[in-house]
Amino acid sequence: MKRVLASAALVVLLCAGVLAAHPEAAVARTPPRPAHVVIVVLENHSYSQVANEPYLTSLRAKSAVMTNAHGVTHPSQPNYLALWAGSTLGVTDSSCPNTFAAESLGSQLLKSGRSVVGYSESLPHAGYRGCRSGDYARKHNPLANFTSTRASNRNQPFSAFPSDFTRLPRVALVVPNLQNDMHDGSVARGDAWLKTNIGPYATWALTHNSLLIVTWDENDGSSGNQILTLFAGQHVVAGRYDQYVNHYSVLHTVEAAFGLPALGVAARPITNIWK
Repeated sequence: MKRVLASAALVVLLCAGVLAAHPEAAVARTPPRPAHVVIVVLENHSYSQVANEPYLTSLRAKSAVMTNAHGVTHPSQPNYLALWAGSTLGVTDSSCPNTFAAESLGSQLLKSGRSVVGYSESLPHAGYRGCRSGDYARKHNPLANFTSTRASNRNQPFSAFPSDFTRLPRVALVVPNLQNDMHDGSVARGDAWLKTNIGPYATWALTHNSLLIVTWDENDGSSGNQILTLFAGQHVVAGRYDQYVNHYSVLHTVEAAFGLPALGVAARPITNIWK
């Protein structure tokens, strides 16, 4: 009996070692339902251009890093629509304004009784529908384009992002301004912005049933449109995962976590990064 128990224990330890070394081998699981999800979108850089920045390096160490993640197109705006609505909705450029009555993650959450807010840095005031103001650009703020989420209680400046994270909505989309999202400003500046403004939530999420998703809209135009996408939170198994994912995969993962139907383009939710 002792020999049997010892053998069983060895198998458990070996399996644990395999999963630690190869987290992509983890069992597929339905995404857990977090108390809060914060999605941060940055701009126009490939995986290799951003992954080794100081803060992003530390964040990757405690995240599920999708090493084969991709934007769906160029330029920026259709990628935000894909992430938020499961479709580019026929948009192929940076045109503004666009107004959609179509379903989106925002409308799904609201219809299911859950809260959602977009926090856009440099947005002049809550509910602002203009196309540009200083370093704010509506083309990077999908909530402003959907009738279900463009009002002032859903479409807010980043200054309204709460320091008490228990007051966050169920899902928040965070968009830095053009200087801090790596679009006009440097990669180093964007990395420092993440550390200062998102770092505290990233740490808190690890012990409070919450989730942080950081992704890029598109790469720098190089072949393949590869981007960095990572997940960090209490229920995430940190490591590198090499399956192909894109903005539709990220959207459908959030939808699956809340039991919502998948919008638009078919893509499997990410199921193998969860504890």
